Amino acid sequence: MTPSRFFLALRGQIAGLRPLLLAAFLVCHAGVLTLFAAPLAADEHWRDLHGEVRAGRIVALPVILDWLEAHYEGRVLEVELEREDGILVYEVEMIGPQGQIVEFEFDAVSGELIGIEGVNVNAMRRR
Repeated sequence: MTPSRFFLALRGQIAGLRPLLLAAFLVCHAGVLTLFAAPLAADEHWRDLHGEVRAGRIVALPVILDWLEAHYEGRVLEVELEREDGILVYEVEMIGPQGQIVEFEFDAVSGELIGIEGVNVNAMRRR
């Protein structure tokens, strides 16, 4: 096979692959767009929450954490802001001095402690 016939044959094979390559490109491109869209949506969500805090409709997280530090010993492992039964709730997971894991739930609007789950919570109370 001469070089010119080889390249013509190769060109024909590549042309036959074009729809497949285009589909692969679009799938990859859509995945990239999804990867970028998720953080953008999360950023917008956080901006909304910051606006709620600035407007005084939600208690700022540092207020909750300061209260916990004043009343309980331990280190914060995780904080989540969730909606439970229509109520915005801060869930703060802490590890106590004896290794116990305790979750504190606060009403995000009032800052009121509304629940505690875990073992040996009393050992975490500051005296």
